[in-house]
Amino acid sequence: MTAQDKLSVRISKKNHVCVGLDTDIKKIPRHLLGGPDPLLEFNKIIIENTVESAAAYKINFAFYEKNGSAGFDTIMRTLEIIPQEILTIADAKRGDIGNTSKMYAESVYDYFKFDSVTLHPYMGFDSISPFLEHSGKINFILALTSNSGSVDFEKQKLDDGKYLYQHVISKVNSWNSLNNCGLVFGATNTEELINNIDSFQKLPVLLPGVGAQGGSLEEVVKAFSSRSNSNFIINLSRALIYCDDSKSFGIKVNHKMKEFNSSIHSLLDS
Repeated sequence: MTAQDKLSVRISKKNHVCVGLDTDIKKIPRHLLGGPDPLLEFNKIIIENTVESAAAYKINFAFYEKNGSAGFDTIMRTLEIIPQEILTIADAKRGDIGNTSKMYAESVYDYFKFDSVTLHPYMGFDSISPFLEHSGKINFILALTSNSGSVDFEKQKLDDGKYLYQHVISKVNSWNSLNNCGLVFGATNTEELINNIDSFQKLPVLLPGVGAQGGSLEEVVKAFSSRSNSNFIINLSRALIYCDDSKSFGIKVNHKMKEFNSSIHSLLDS
């Protein structure tokens, strides 16, 4: 299955939650720390308790890279646990020029075999074009992010009256000849989301920022439910995977996942 097929199947079932595996050794339940790979064991339990209705799994490289080769091994072993039919996202925010970008693309897609990746476009087309050469993948390109620092560049208004992030959205649409582009749009930017959602056209959209960062699940879903575009996934990390720290945390995560999906279904149906 292509990345597009995997996402389409899950979305057709109204599964819009992307489970963010931002797994922090300082936040996982303490009883796991005695094992050989606590991060992997935590990820395994999270996946087992969310797999029924997850739209995707996003692995944030930073939380694993800090452990060197052992961290990369945890990424590989985590990918082995995720069923092949579910989209996997490498949250690595790559973007460089020439052969450097080519090597990054080969790492993500040929070595780790992820279905998709997050990229930043601020060095221009040639910095991400090696990723776009991989058909059957989805390249989620940063448009407007959920952090407060987005005002430094992304929300700067240019001479033509448009914001920089709006130019990025336009460029990403023009780069989508192989149907392998997507957007990252922060869920904390509700007003901007509503005002720009039509410009997304058919691009799949990854929305981080719901939960701990203050983004509203209800407002995001309502923004999409009022239009024909349902090609969106909402990333949930801390609000989901750290909702309990007891020995039975997997059960609580399962219940929390069902709550989020129930809320999404109700909002879409209404």
